[in-house]
Formats: sequence, structure tokens, C-alpha cells
Amino acid sequence: MGIWTDTFIAPAEPALLPPEAFGRLVVDLARERLVRTPWALVAGNLCVNASLNWGSVSGHARWNRSPVGTTLRTEEYPVDEPDDDPPPWGPSHEEARLLAAGDAVLDVLPALRAAPYGAEDIAVTFAHMDFGNRAITEYFRYEDHRTMLVCFALARPQHRPLSADEHTDPGGPTHPVWTCVVHTFKHASGEGAVPALASVVSRHLGPDLISGSTWG
Repeated sequence: MGIWTDTFIAPAEPALLPPEAFGRLVVDLARERLVRTPWALVAGNLCVNASLNWGSVSGHARWNRSPVGTTLRTEEYPVDEPDDDPPPWGPSHEEARLLAAGDAVLDVLPALRAAPYGAEDIAVTFAHMDFGNRAITEYFRYEDHRTMLVCFALARPQHRPLSADEHTDPGGPTHPVWTCVVHTFKHASGEGAVPALASVVSRHLGPDLISGSTWG
């Protein structure tokens, strides 16, 4: 059946790319046929550990196709006892505005120039990985359009676990991320970062990359 997994790729030394460089990363992911549009741009308070497909602001931006200007929030579920564990083991509490969306990837560049880059958390969400690319299809084994991808440029570094099951107790090594790429999937033929994706990301984030996964 498979388990949903979110995998991140980030520089070994956390860094915030200049906005123009971040824009080039986003555009190259589409030009190199790693992802498919439509894209969506959000800004606000984001959690890099929020489960992409399930209740996150990025997931809402991808699936709900809300009008530009809509405020998006992490989906909250009523519980008998409050959960104060840190994400991804506990809730994320995101809130962000949908700044722009579109089908043409070059349209993301003027949208980024107008965004509060560096002052607020920024994320560009793509609909899914490009299964017209043989390197993508062979890695993920199945064509699954739920495998969305998000590029984060955070206002300040956050920590992601290097290997974590959301249903276990919090703990284990983490890595600080500032600019990073996160994608989700259910089936894969390998472990770690998708080689074709890591190759493109390394052009922009440098060759010394760290990858880790969260599942549950």
C-alpha cells in the first residue's frame, strides 16, 4: 500500500538564497521537467515540517485553488487533549496569504519580486512531479499526481528531522533549513533524494546537500 513520505533537500549550511536566485531555482525545476504547473505562491507563517498533502497551507494552495488573496491556515482537528509536541509529531499552526498562482512558470518571477521575501516565510507549490520525465517515473514507480513539491524560502531557519516517523515520540537528529525543497510521495524505488531533482537543486543550493525524510 505504501506510506506517505515527505523528503527534503537543503544545503549542509543553512542559507537564504537571494530572491532572484530563488526564482531561478523555481523556474529551473519546471524547465528541467521535474515538476508540473500550476504553481502557487504563499507568504506568511509557514512550517517546513507540515505534512504537504494533508492539511498544510501548501496543500490547501495546491488542492483547493482558492482565489488570490485568500488567507490559508493549517487544518485543525479537534482532540480531547492538546498536543504540544513539535512538528512533524505535533500540529503546525500555519497561516499565510495566497499571493499569486498560474500555469506559466515565468509568471512566478514578478510575483516573487512583489512578495515579502526574507520578512515572511515564502513557499512556491507545484502541482506534482513531472511523470513525463522518465527519471521521475522510474524513481517513483507509479504515476501519482499527488506527489506535489514545494520550494521554501523561510524568514528564519527551521529544523527538519533527518529521519522521523510522525507516530513515534519526538526526537532524533535534525537539520536546520532556510532555503529548501520538499516533495511528497507514496511509492519509490530508492531512498533519499531523487537523483534528477538533486542534480538540479545542487546548481542553486550548492553541491553539499543534506536530505531527510518524515513519514506517517
